[in-house]
Amino acid sequence: MMASRLDALFVYGTLRRGDVRWSFLEPFAADDGVDDTAGGTLFDTGLGYPAAVFDGAGTIVGTTFRLRPERLVEALQVLDEEEDTVAGLYRRVEIVTGRGVAAWAYAYGNGLSLTPIAGGDWFAR
Repeated sequence: MMASRLDALFVYGTLRRGDVRWSFLEPFAADDGVDDTAGGTLFDTGLGYPAAVFDGAGTIVGTTFRLRPERLVEALQVLDEEEDTVAGLYRRVEIVTGRGVAAWAYAYGNGLSLTPIAGGDWFAR
C-alpha cells in the first residue's frame, strides 16, 4: 500500500501495549499513545486476535499512537506485512478516531468466521 502523510495509527487488538504483538509497533511509536475509540464493530476471530469493521455501527476501543516520522515508511511496511495485507486478511484504511485524529487502522478483509465482541473492547472480552 502507498504511504501517506498520516503519522498516526489506531490499534484495537494485539498491537496494543501489553498484548502479544505490541513488539511489532513499539519501535515505531513516537509517543505512549492515547486511549481512543473508532466507529465500527469489533469481532473475535476465534484465533486469538480481533478483526474490526469500521462501519460506524458501534464503538471500537483502542489506542492511537503517533509513528516516528523518520521511520514512517518502514513502520507501515512492517505492520502491513504483519497484518497480512498482501493476502487480504486485513486492509490498512484511513479513519478519523473519536478524538478527531486522522489515523491509519487495520480493517478486516475477509475469509474468517466472526463473532461480535460486546462493548468493542478486545482487552475486556
